[in-house]
Amino acid sequence: MAAKAAFPYIPTGGSVTLTNGVLAQRPWKGWSTGSAVAGAVEALTRGLALDMAPIRVNAVCAGVVRTALWSGMDEAARDAMYAQLAGTLPLGRVGEADDIAEAYLYLMKSDFSTGQIIVVDGGAVIA
Repeated sequence: MAAKAAFPYIPTGGSVTLTNGVLAQRPWKGWSTGSAVAGAVEALTRGLALDMAPIRVNAVCAGVVRTALWSGMDEAARDAMYAQLAGTLPLGRVGEADDIAEAYLYLMKSDFSTGQIIVVDGGAVIA
């Protein structure tokens, strides 16, 4: 709804970049609803790219990132979760906000990418 409302105000050459998670490509047990929502965001990205053209619409699909999203957890539990997940990733660490920011910058700057889902997950989808 926000993209649709913003459409008339986005200048030529502008873009919309949505945010998603890796659950569409790699569901977790007990997270079927989250996986369905993530899949819907991917489909929405591609559909909006067609509907809003020539405005570009893309999405960044992030893995686990060390951010305030997890601040509701006890610090020890959060650190243990990060360590456990890092051990399952090919890159051996969870993401940092800067890792994800690079993907947003690429999609906002690239004037020849639309309808794309950029996965930044430390290798979670292939692990």
